[in-house]
Amino acid sequence: MDKVAVLIPCYNESKTIAKVVTDFKAVLPEGSVIYVYDNNSNDGTAEIAAAAGAVVRHEYQQGKGNVIRRMFREIDAQCYLMVDGDDTYPAEFAPEMIAKVLDRGVDMVVGDRLSATYFTENKRPFHNFGNKLVRHSINALFKSNIQDIMTGYRAFSYQFVKSFPVLSKGFEIETEMSIHAIEKNMLVESVIVTYRDRPEGSVSKLNTVSDGIKVLGTIGKLYKNNKPFGFFGIIALMLAVIAGLLFFPVLSEYLHTGLVRRFPTLIVSGFIAIGAIQSFFSGLILETLHEKDRHDFEMELLSIRDRYCHKLEENK
Repeated sequence: MDKVAVLIPCYNESKTIAKVVTDFKAVLPEGSVIYVYDNNSNDGTAEIAAAAGAVVRHEYQQGKGNVIRRMFREIDAQCYLMVDGDDTYPAEFAPEMIAKVLDRGVDMVVGDRLSATYFTENKRPFHNFGNKLVRHSINALFKSNIQDIMTGYRAFSYQFVKSFPVLSKGFEIETEMSIHAIEKNMLVESVIVTYRDRPEGSVSKLNTVSDGIKVLGTIGKLYKNNKPFGFFGIIALMLAVIAGLLFFPVLSEYLHTGLVRRFPTLIVSGFIAIGAIQSFFSGLILETLHEKDRHDFEMELLSIRDRYCHKLEENK
């Protein structure tokens, strides 16, 4: 088991990867290993990373989420430090982030760009808008206070990595990580880090529109899965309001005339009201099942902790 494993997912980062590997080697504690996982690069990224001193492995399914899934499965470490290979995150903040995991038992440390230089360094206004939208959406829906949801600079505990089910295939992975930590009541702390935009000639792989839509879809899906009563309760409330708007004119007419002239409207409002009731009780049932899942997850953490202690003993 490594003391610290630096995980660098890479796709065509030949212009920056050598500097990233060199910079992090200079600040890491003894017993650390830098892993570069190449994701079908065609510009020599893997060869350059190996020459700089990184352990190079490959993931042939395209997408950052697929790369991180492979990393988390294959590597055992006391602390994991994840960083992009584009040289936008300075290595000088790594020791503080690592110390929070190793010394304080933090499960996820977020490298917070948005509280520092991100909005001045990043020249892509829609990226800036997207980061704000995602941050406010998640913090509102999940009652959290993470300042940078989509940062690629994070540190993790063994417990987080081995309990995190990677479902996303692409850039939605950071959103998924944040929601997992919030919902599972894991200890999350932030380190404010400076951010520098990509050097000239280095191109972002993130598509603002398509990847932004995927991220928002991921938020909605995870809200449904992790807050089912809230999700289906909103649907139930909307249906109840629509049913009421349709029903009250019919009721008012009946009270004034004693007649019901709009039977189709009455029938439609009745079916919509039934849908509202079904949605409400579906949310209630799913919320109960989700609570059972959370109980099972806590028991799983005990098993992961036992495996972690066993691996530490083997290393001695």
